[in-house]
Amino acid sequence: MRIIIAGGHGKIALRLAARLTSGAVGLVRNPDHVADVAATGAEAVVCDLERSSVEDVAAILEGADAVVFAAGAGPGSGAPRKDSVDRGASVLLADAAERAGVRRFIQISSMGAGKPPAPGRDEVWAAYITAKTAAEQDLRARDLAWTILRPGRLTDDPGTGLVRLAPEVPPGPVPRDDVAAVVVALLGDPGSVGRTLELVSGDTPVAKLIASE
Repeated sequence: MRIIIAGGHGKIALRLAARLTSGAVGLVRNPDHVADVAATGAEAVVCDLERSSVEDVAAILEGADAVVFAAGAGPGSGAPRKDSVDRGASVLLADAAERAGVRRFIQISSMGAGKPPAPGRDEVWAAYITAKTAAEQDLRARDLAWTILRPGRLTDDPGTGLVRLAPEVPPGPVPRDDVAAVVVALLGDPGSVGRTLELVSGDTPVAKLIASE
């Protein structure tokens, strides 16, 4: 399978590429990141989703089996980039997927999306949640085989392979390793199409949990 991963140098994306290896393609904005993606066994393609056209991205997506939106403006970015990356880049990728005829689309969102930002949080966090919510709404309105995954608080702890995945779960942490494992499982799970799922650490093995979803 040829899987296109937007935000290819991100911590989840690199873990995902390493799990997919053959057929994975990581989109990176910075040419200096190509070697890191290649080190996972995946192909790296330089593509800035904040500046590329739909036609440019669609050309990259031609012949792909699925796309995964794992991009994010990242720590230290201000409110404008939360919108241009966390919302705008997802919209562009979905437009390109439709243009290229790639129906399977997994969007990595965030727990907390889908509701107004919690009172008392700072402006940048509010912009982030607002952008993620808008990206989800855009994707749901499309005729794509989409799945939206909302992880809880991300950690760099080693993955356990034990998670809790459901339309709604209590807030909690989840290792990025396990998020990547769940994305791999979702790619092969037609039962997850059209669903929004929250993810935290739990006590159910990923393979068993996906089979029951």
